[in-house]
Amino acid sequence: MNKGQFKATVKHMWEAQRMMWELDRTVCLTGVAVALIDAVKPFIGIFLSAYVLDGLEQGRDMQTLIITAVLAVSGVFVLQVLKGYINKVQKVHIDTCMFSYEKKRSERTLTMDYELLESPMVNAIRTRVKNDHNWGAGFYSVIWAFPRLISATLGVIISIIVVLPLFWQAQGRFDVLTLGVLVAFLILVFWQNQYLTKKRRITHEYQNSSDDTTKWIGYYLWRDNDYQSGKDIRIFGGQQIIEGKLNKDYADKKEYYLKPIIRNDIEKGFAKGIFTGLLQILAYIFVALRAVSGSLSVGLVVKYASTLYQFATSMANVFGTFSEYAIAAERQQSTLEYMNVQDVLYKGTLPVEKRDDNEYEIEFRDVSFKYPGTETYALEHINFKFTIGKRLAVVGMNGSGKTTLIKLLCRLYDPTEGVITLNGIDIKKYDYAEYMSIFSVVFQDFKLFAHTLGQNVAASVEYDSAKAEDALAKAGFAERLAEMPKKLDTFLYQNLDKNGVEISGGEAQKIALARAIYKDAPFMVLDEPTAALDPVAEYEIYTKFNEIVGEKTAIYISHRLSSCRFCDDIAVFDKGRLVQRGNHEALVSDITGKYHELWHAQAQYYA
Repeated sequence: MNKGQFKATVKHMWEAQRMMWELDRTVCLTGVAVALIDAVKPFIGIFLSAYVLDGLEQGRDMQTLIITAVLAVSGVFVLQVLKGYINKVQKVHIDTCMFSYEKKRSERTLTMDYELLESPMVNAIRTRVKNDHNWGAGFYSVIWAFPRLISATLGVIISIIVVLPLFWQAQGRFDVLTLGVLVAFLILVFWQNQYLTKKRRITHEYQNSSDDTTKWIGYYLWRDNDYQSGKDIRIFGGQQIIEGKLNKDYADKKEYYLKPIIRNDIEKGFAKGIFTGLLQILAYIFVALRAVSGSLSVGLVVKYASTLYQFATSMANVFGTFSEYAIAAERQQSTLEYMNVQDVLYKGTLPVEKRDDNEYEIEFRDVSFKYPGTETYALEHINFKFTIGKRLAVVGMNGSGKTTLIKLLCRLYDPTEGVITLNGIDIKKYDYAEYMSIFSVVFQDFKLFAHTLGQNVAASVEYDSAKAEDALAKAGFAERLAEMPKKLDTFLYQNLDKNGVEISGGEAQKIALARAIYKDAPFMVLDEPTAALDPVAEYEIYTKFNEIVGEKTAIYISHRLSSCRFCDDIAVFDKGRLVQRGNHEALVSDITGKYHELWHAQAQYYA
């Protein structure tokens, strides 16, 4: 390991340790306490043995020796009891620390700009985080390795302090045998460092290889369990593609990565055994020669011999634990990188005016947009206003830019070019949270949580039951709600409650619509809100749409043009451009227009 690599390793270890300290200081403090006990405890026995042997040789009072032995054994017992208590406290705080670690990472996901969440850069970091977390027990490895490294290091330091007088001659110089012990020690350090560096390099290459092997392994083996994909796997024999991909990649890579790791570990163990043994032999010879020369008592022989053995053991543990700690700390760099990703959206400070008349006007001024990492525009030169209190339908073929328009409207993304204004002011200048509060949106890929029905509708743990029931009734869910044994307290799905209910796609869409109604925001945006509903349920929603929306401005996206007839205004998009705008009668009568083409393409199936 060169100087640069060593500095990087120490930096990673320091950052991991600092993160552990910030998450739960008690974990660090209890770890140090346990390490101190583990380091000191062996030396109590060593010093006691030396004292008793020298006492017997020198004819000391037996009672004094017995009392000393009892006190020493009692001290070990007290330390062991104290360690047991600290371990109990530590275990609780390790769990707390791990929870805080996961919570902090999740909080970053919840607060990160949506634009970043969808970006290739952040997705690549998230994949690395997932793989790094599963290789070697993740952050738990840092917590586990910390006290072991401290204990081994303290063991080495105490051993050196104890045996130092043995090697220093009265003349103030080292002799040849002392030099031999030091050379053996340095060789041990050098070779262990070589093997540890090689293991880290192989592991790093495997986890960060330019191919997709580790990504596939992480995707198939470590992804969250998704029982909904089980249907497709069974119907289409998906087991073959999963097993085939894993088996092929594993077979291809084990020859290049796994075997070298195993071979390196075997060679490291062999070298450690040889040089540790050599170090102990030379040290024991050294002690024996001092004893033969008469410069050491029997007790000192035992003390120095035992301490040298302890030194060799602690030194080996330092190497092993340092390596594990370094690798575990290095794997946390992806998490630190993820949590330190800087947001890109400008968060304004202007408050959004609270208007009882809901007189909010949105205008797109020559807006163009392309997604990060792409050169193709999803929207180009969009210019139009939303008429307050009206119903706007946005239609077009797949990929025409409809959903992208909504993402820009809700400031999930900012335009690449152009400006979007609210009441004449650039929406970037408004307080971000306040601006978001004026929209209720049902996205095409909405998400319900495995919480109670009422919490899903309110998107909150606490909610107004009467308001939630009213929103569900308006969304056409009243009949299903009446069948539920716990009504609003019924859990959706069975992830958190074995008595949770499985709901259909249409029922889920009604709940998502009820959530938008419950929020009661001035703008209601519905992206394919009835795609999963049966014709009867869809008809009910449409007939009650004006009642549901009230005086709010509604923006409605749909592929079914027949469902757009109740809207006052229709905007037609094609290939990222606004190509037509008007009411249904005017647009369908324009035989050269895109709307006429789409309308008749669908109408032929109903003829």
